[in-house]
Amino acid sequence: MSDNRRSKTVTQGVQRSPNRAMLRAVGFGDKDFDKPIVGVANAHSTITPCNMGIGALAARAEAALKKAGAMPQVFGTITISDGISMGTEGMKYSLVSREVIADSIETVCNGQSMDGVLAIGGCDKNIPGALIAMARLNIPAIFVYGGTTKPGHYKGRDLTIVSAFEAVGQYTAHKIDETELTEIERHACPGAGSCGGMYTANTMSSNAEAMGLSLMYSSTMSAEDLEKAESTAKSAEVLVNAIKKQILPRQILTRDAFENALAVTMAVGGSTNAVLHLLAIAHAAQVSLSIDDIEIIRARVPVLCDLKPSGLYVATDLHHAGGIPQVMKILLAHGALHGDALTITGQTIAEVLQDVPAEPRKDQDVIRPWDNPIYAQGHLAILKGNLAPEGAVAKITGVKLHKITGPARVFDSEEACMEAILARKIKAGDVVIIRYEGPKGGPGMREMLSPTSAIIGEGLGDSVGLITDGRFSGGTYGMVVGHVAPEAAVGGTIALVNEGDSVTIDAEQRLLQLNVNDAEIARRRAAWQPPAPRYTRGVLAKYAKLVSTASKGAVTD
Repeated sequence: MSDNRRSKTVTQGVQRSPNRAMLRAVGFGDKDFDKPIVGVANAHSTITPCNMGIGALAARAEAALKKAGAMPQVFGTITISDGISMGTEGMKYSLVSREVIADSIETVCNGQSMDGVLAIGGCDKNIPGALIAMARLNIPAIFVYGGTTKPGHYKGRDLTIVSAFEAVGQYTAHKIDETELTEIERHACPGAGSCGGMYTANTMSSNAEAMGLSLMYSSTMSAEDLEKAESTAKSAEVLVNAIKKQILPRQILTRDAFENALAVTMAVGGSTNAVLHLLAIAHAAQVSLSIDDIEIIRARVPVLCDLKPSGLYVATDLHHAGGIPQVMKILLAHGALHGDALTITGQTIAEVLQDVPAEPRKDQDVIRPWDNPIYAQGHLAILKGNLAPEGAVAKITGVKLHKITGPARVFDSEEACMEAILARKIKAGDVVIIRYEGPKGGPGMREMLSPTSAIIGEGLGDSVGLITDGRFSGGTYGMVVGHVAPEAAVGGTIALVNEGDSVTIDAEQRLLQLNVNDAEIARRRAAWQPPAPRYTRGVLAKYAKLVSTASKGAVTD
């Protein structure tokens, strides 16, 4: 049972009668009032394929919770489809939705004095939103991932949503015709589930598993496979046991758990967004984690998995090769994982991995052994310099050149940049700057998948740099640097770059530099004026007032 989470008017004396009357109306019987009440945070939506199968999983969780001796109460939370809103004004709501999801789960669970919560989510912000709420609430909790989509197929190759974005650039560069562009669009997303590569949703589901708040193997299951429903039912059983034993999120979300998540992110070649979200979850859990800690983990963890966007395989291939438990066991066997970290099952990481072999199977090449990695060190690097004193996040693998110095091509919005790319005005050697797209400036820190994919599609991925105070999709790769902080909207140096200025991206030295002397930068800073807010009312206006710098996770509390 709970630590007296439920309202005394529900559980004590005559005062409980009005509450009981309303609970009877939603299905409580005489014997149900002594059972733990468990919220099922249901992110079902037909807005996106990522979430379209979640309703059935919520029903399965509800039945399993009842069978395990709890009283489930299902409530809805939201989602925004990053893939559908990408490249539009609507994308500004994507990161905002992380906060809305967290706030809604916290509001319902505390408002109804629930004893535990089982959250089911799919698209990118569902997972960190739910984990932030769990950390705030600190009642027994488990996350169930809605599952990944299976790859699409066209002309003998696997497709994902990123294939469709890159095809736009290929079409613009006259590398494919309109018929092929349309066929790629038709085949890229074959059914339910989140985007199939190691993009943000699959990265964050892997993080939830690595931190112990999801069941092992659950993060790489296909949304359409029976094992996903069975894992959901098992998650419900595990949660009821955690309520009885009072295993709480903040006992699980320790510093060691976050280091485990970062290690797994590096090993699987995960999304740059993991940095932003893990910082935010740590903030909610009151765990000390800084952007500089990412570099420490990067230096000691190799990239072991050959996964899209820059690799060959998708999440379902990783699942068949042994999934996240196989990756974790390799890390554990080589001292790169904390085995004594607790999981929601009550077992430690080492205990739940006990029967997993220490080396990957030889009949697959999705997961490499420790001594034969894809890259010797992690792929997510923190770059600093006068252009990003607080830091910026870059993927430094999957590119031929690790350093570029070139003339700045400056754009004050994603749309302006995209127009230039499609007009073929960006040339090899350019360093594209997209600013005023940060947490406050956007507001909402849009992902730049459309510009980066168009650059890749035109064949410029290895010869053009891109720097932004916005974010990147987990599907982005190339010589790209995001999360630049301080952002342009608060007067960060990125706001002071002029067209044609020399700019350096140096991944090896982890340097992001505007090659202009300090006196000139000071002169420009003195003359700079903040732009008027793009929104003055509504959700985006409130968000812009509250949101922190990206280097602290873009949190709002």
